[in-house]
Amino acid sequence: MQETARIFIIPGLGNSGPDHWQTHFERINPAFTRIVQREWDTPDRAEWVETLEQALAAEDLSRVVLVAHSLGCVTVAHWAGQYGHRIKGALLVAPSDVETAHYAAFPTTGFGPMPLARLPFPSTVVFSQNDEWVTPARARQFAEAWGSELVDIGEAGHINTASGYGEWPAGLALLGEWR
Repeated sequence: MQETARIFIIPGLGNSGPDHWQTHFERINPAFTRIVQREWDTPDRAEWVETLEQALAAEDLSRVVLVAHSLGCVTVAHWAGQYGHRIKGALLVAPSDVETAHYAAFPTTGFGPMPLARLPFPSTVVFSQNDEWVTPARARQFAEAWGSELVDIGEAGHINTASGYGEWPAGLALLGEWR
């Protein structure tokens, strides 16, 4: 009998609010675990990566699936580069491009340059054609560099609450492929 995956939710800058698809995923399945950062609004890469590492320390990594959004995707890529752990997989939604001028307005520390090393586990990058945090060309570059499957969901903004992604059945279906 195959064991089920352990799902970990990794929000981005500012955390994922009560109407965000990540929060809806948690409501649907209380076994999903959110990685809680100490500081959501002025994130530090070293701290975020270490928080992720500590959260997974006691886990059977062969069962772990990470579900990241925005800066959470960048955190996963830095974590993979630093620790090299093999996990079951990762669903990386709307990875934000920390090398853009857009990030200059936000007090983040150490997330750039964008990590472009191949991930040591299977992954899927989901992106939008009109995301203010990443261009389609850069999302494709990230997916190619990371060795990720690429899913274009059209004009969906940043794939967050503001762009209408509260309950997101199609996202849950993508996650179902990992479970």
